[in-house]
Amino acid sequence: MVRQLGELENAVMTRVWRWNRPVTVREVLLDLRTEREIAYTTVMTVLDKLYRKGWLRRERAGRAYLYAPVATREAYTASLMNEAWSTSDNPAAALVHFFGMMSAEQRAALRDALRVAGPDLPSGTEETPPPGTR
Repeated sequence: MVRQLGELENAVMTRVWRWNRPVTVREVLLDLRTEREIAYTTVMTVLDKLYRKGWLRRERAGRAYLYAPVATREAYTASLMNEAWSTSDNPAAALVHFFGMMSAEQRAALRDALRVAGPDLPSGTEETPPPGTR
């Protein structure tokens, strides 16, 4: 089961995913402070919790840690979508409703994704799922 990230966890992970490189607590803190007042210890605690939950890996860099994501944002999003879909009593009907909610751009992206995946996505080609999905 994939647990949806909380608001602050999502704000932190968004930065880590966007920067696509190992980050320090201070870097995340300074960027978050452009939107809200937040303490260094709060950011440090959130990064540590995300590490302990398996969302981030970390390595020592002097006296600090560098944090990097374990999975991509796309893998996280796909896992949330899959989990939501699997809760339906009628998955086919749920997909029909979902497709009906999509914009023209989203439907075009879906068609492109299906072309890339091919008619039958071979097992073992899926991206590594986020923590807690195995």
